[in-house]
Amino acid sequence: MIDYFLHTPDNNPAPDTTTHILNQHNAIHFHRSLPGYAPTPCISLPVLAKKYGTGHIFLKDESARFHLEAFKALGASYAVHRILKQCDHIDTFCTATDGNHGRALAWASARAGKKSVVFVPQHTAPARIRAIEEEGGKAIKIEGNYDEACDLAAEACRKDGWQLVQDAGREGYEEIPALIMAGYLTLFREMELQPHPTKQPPADVVFLQAGVGSFAGSAIWYYLNRYGLKRPKIVLVEPIEADGVLASFRAGERVVPDKSFKTIMAGLNCGIPSPGAWNIIRSGTDAAVSIGDRYAEEAMRALHNPTGGDQAVIAGESGAAGLAGFMAVMEESKLKPVRELLRLSSESRVLFVNTEGATDPENFRSITDKTA
Repeated sequence: MIDYFLHTPDNNPAPDTTTHILNQHNAIHFHRSLPGYAPTPCISLPVLAKKYGTGHIFLKDESARFHLEAFKALGASYAVHRILKQCDHIDTFCTATDGNHGRALAWASARAGKKSVVFVPQHTAPARIRAIEEEGGKAIKIEGNYDEACDLAAEACRKDGWQLVQDAGREGYEEIPALIMAGYLTLFREMELQPHPTKQPPADVVFLQAGVGSFAGSAIWYYLNRYGLKRPKIVLVEPIEADGVLASFRAGERVVPDKSFKTIMAGLNCGIPSPGAWNIIRSGTDAAVSIGDRYAEEAMRALHNPTGGDQAVIAGESGAAGLAGFMAVMEESKLKPVRELLRLSSESRVLFVNTEGATDPENFRSITDKTA
């Protein structure tokens, strides 16, 4: 199953709380001060590029960010840092998560000597719950989905006086999600030195995981503000059963998709897009693609078991989603309009971000051990 939506962006996100904070904050200086910080690598995959007839494929690999196996540490740590600069008497931080953001918040809270409580949806993998607890967080599993976990986390914070650190924004709750997005910018600023320290973008096309939209919004804001009209084309990728961004493009406003929310791409299993992120996404997205789990599995295997001399990469179900979307675009006849829009050729440079490693080790092994 696949779907797509072509969008004509205006390349100019309207000023609001999120864009104001992104303009004011440069989180990379904070991240460089953290023990264990190092820029994550941007890997070239020439054999894979040749297979799909493109000039270059680059993969920014977040699977070894700190020790947390995901980029989420960048956003959670920076948000906690900024919150405590304003109010250092906070005792407990709280959030909802499908896994990686909750683990990152538990880690950031423990670093600051604070407690953390993390609400997780009913289908969260046990390994991801254990990872939260190993970082010192208290995980509370609910009988519901991600959006319902967000509601319960917000209610618990109102009731118990905890500080909510949620990457999904909502009306009246915009500043902290924007701080999280500001933290994600470090990932892209690192690439100013890898692979090309120039005023030209290092890629012609970038495939980004959508989810609730904070990561994609942060990336789009970066490209719009650094490169303007020279920015690369942007394609957002979602699970077909949780494609809130695509559904919102189609509806002309933020909506919850009428889907099952059953997908192995747990980190992207979200409902309505975050309002601050949506403002930026609709200003800089060229296409949205939603894919079935089959493509995520194929992308995981392609990275973990490469042919030729390409470097092997450990990418989880959501981490491989950008590549999975690219594979679908290149292979599916239904997505021909997307191929035509992107004008991919033997000269094209394509960039993906592996946003997570094997955060569910058992499922990772069951997928990557299979032959295509």
